[in-house]
Amino acid sequence: MNKDLIIEKLEIFQEKLLYILPEKFRPFFDTINKDTKNLMLVGSRGTGKTTFLLKNLKEKNALYISADNPIVSTIPLFDLVEAAFLKGYESVFIDEVHFANDWSIHLKGIYDVFPDKNIWVSDSSSIILQKGVSDLSRRFPIIEIPLLSLREFIYLVDGKLYPIIDPFDYDPKIIKKIISEINVLSLYRDYIDHGFRPIFLEDLHMYDNKLLKIVEKSIQSDILFLLPQLRENYLRIINAIIGYLALAKIPRLIINSLCKEFSIGKEKLYQLLNALEAIKVIRIIRHEKDYKLNSVGSKIFLYDPGIYKIFNGDSGNLREAYVAALFSEAGMKVYSSKKEEYGDFVIDGKLIEVGGKNKKIKKADFVLKDDIEIPVKNSIPLWLIGFLY
Repeated sequence: MNKDLIIEKLEIFQEKLLYILPEKFRPFFDTINKDTKNLMLVGSRGTGKTTFLLKNLKEKNALYISADNPIVSTIPLFDLVEAAFLKGYESVFIDEVHFANDWSIHLKGIYDVFPDKNIWVSDSSSIILQKGVSDLSRRFPIIEIPLLSLREFIYLVDGKLYPIIDPFDYDPKIIKKIISEINVLSLYRDYIDHGFRPIFLEDLHMYDNKLLKIVEKSIQSDILFLLPQLRENYLRIINAIIGYLALAKIPRLIINSLCKEFSIGKEKLYQLLNALEAIKVIRIIRHEKDYKLNSVGSKIFLYDPGIYKIFNGDSGNLREAYVAALFSEAGMKVYSSKKEEYGDFVIDGKLIEVGGKNKKIKKADFVLKDDIEIPVKNSIPLWLIGFLY
């Protein structure tokens, strides 16, 4: 297909996407330096990478290219980008870049040949880091888009933007202000139900279905870039692992039992789990200074805590998955406690216990409690964790 004709079709597609942009955008977007000439956005599907690119299209005089668009695959990525620049565009935004054939080679070429142009790319999870050329990160600063925080959810729903709060060191006046202005517990419950990704803005009634489709696409598309020789029966095992975690009472996999049930070796099972972690379908919380998946005590959660709600999963696992997610997404170090009789997690050196309204602190430094509105001494409401970013 002719390059100019492809660009014309991409322009029509681009206008349609711009038409359905939301009225409000994630506050996290404001933390990204938009003057950066080249950047690489990574993050789980549905967190807003495409929306961020589209939001900045006109300001950057950019052409939006989705590499998983079938017409894009008809010509080399370098040739298509070159044609866009020749047509007068100052920038190209390449979404889902890993779908382009030899994408890392072409991306290096584009960077080297067009040093005065803006090149923004995005990709789901860390595939781009694991399968690309090692020095791409030097050329393209990496920005990771986290799951939506409760603070951002409240802004998108109510239009109120509150400051970021450290749950371990906060100003009581800010807490009082929040509680006086909004029903924070009600909004927190809505957030747990459907708020970890801004896709709820598209169609709230279809949120569960969209979330499951995101997980399905991550498994069926993204994981093959990490494990290209994956056999069909392994996809069945992956789905079983997700179902197991969604319904389990304890956030751990019984490795020997799963190997026996699915007639699979430990090495292959660990390979599948590592791939699921890389594509952000599961979140593995290890002991501090322990980088092995098969170590005793590693906790394994679904990456998006909202999936537990869809399957009516264990409330305790949902709480812990929420805590692990929000602290991790905020860039803090989260480890599994080596002595669970003392607490659940070690977060930035603090021993943390997680539970319901009547949960005891045990020997932890702090207890994070569900269904309480106001912090009391070392008891912190779970909703407050949602204001970390």
